Amino acid sequence: MTDIHAFIDDKVKNNDVFLFMKGTPDFPQCGFSGQVVQILGYLGVDYDSANVLESPELRDGIKAYTNWPTIPQLYVKGEFIGGADIVREMFQAGELQTHMQQAGIPVKQTA
Repeated sequence: MTDIHAFIDDKVKNNDVFLFMKGTPDFPQCGFSGQVVQILGYLGVDYDSANVLESPELRDGIKAYTNWPTIPQLYVKGEFIGGADIVREMFQAGELQTHMQQAGIPVKQTA
């Protein structure tokens, strides 16, 4: 296992909700990352994140880790949920909130 793979694995498995994104939650550096940050903020979900722009190795590594070509990538309890489009669609349908609650993640807003 490479160092970057081990880093990603650690973040995904040791945080209830983890977001690999471009930028930071306070300063997203792409619209898609910003959308996911807004959704998580609206739901009041506690999460940790990593800025893939700080490391080309991380940026490429996360894509290889999930075999998913885009960033952001959201994980809940070690499970890859998806990128911005999937997260947005799940949120709009109420599925993201339900998924979080079923995983034992407190959600402040449900609709």
